[in-house]
Amino acid sequence: MKRAAIFYCLIGIAIAAIAIGAAFYLDDTVWHFIMQHQNRAVRSFMHNVSRFGDWPSHVALGLLLLGIAWWRGSKKWTRIFLSMLLAMAIAGIAGQVIKRTFPRARPSVKSELRWGGPRFSTKYHSFPSGHVAASMAFFGVLMFARRRIGLTCLPIPILIGFSRMYIGAHYLSDVVCAAALGILCALVVTHFFLRKSSNRQSSTSTRAT
Repeated sequence: MKRAAIFYCLIGIAIAAIAIGAAFYLDDTVWHFIMQHQNRAVRSFMHNVSRFGDWPSHVALGLLLLGIAWWRGSKKWTRIFLSMLLAMAIAGIAGQVIKRTFPRARPSVKSELRWGGPRFSTKYHSFPSGHVAASMAFFGVLMFARRRIGLTCLPIPILIGFSRMYIGAHYLSDVVCAAALGILCALVVTHFFLRKSSNRQSSTSTRAT
């Protein structure tokens, strides 16, 4: 089991590295393509997706689901929804630290410098996408805990990522790196919080019987 886990971990790292490298390479190409195919109706729709795809909407949804699970007495789903909120919070904090450590001008900002600039100006907080990191961490936990349901929700962070690029808030690499950050946070929370607590409960119930 340990060898298999290490093998899959190495494959995941390799895939992430290739995806990130390709994203940086294609940044300008994708940006120019999006700018050449702008549509007023689509842009309005993407603005709404971006607005409602931020972390407050995810927090509201997570708290609502957490309350329903607690009210119904489902300890399993209570842990899952709590883990989703925790992973999103970790991704959000990590993303803010990275934004201020490595300031990057947004695509819509006219600047000769691609990297560097005022650390506390939101115009230079392009890397990584906070929207995507939060959403991917949130639904990533659900994907690891309940694969079918999680995969069904996966188009949500993907659409949010595309909306952020379409309105000129992020480059492709900002979105891909944010997705990797979100998945990493989801993995950490799933392993150290969700699965370990489940294992403790199962071992406790086994001893009781």
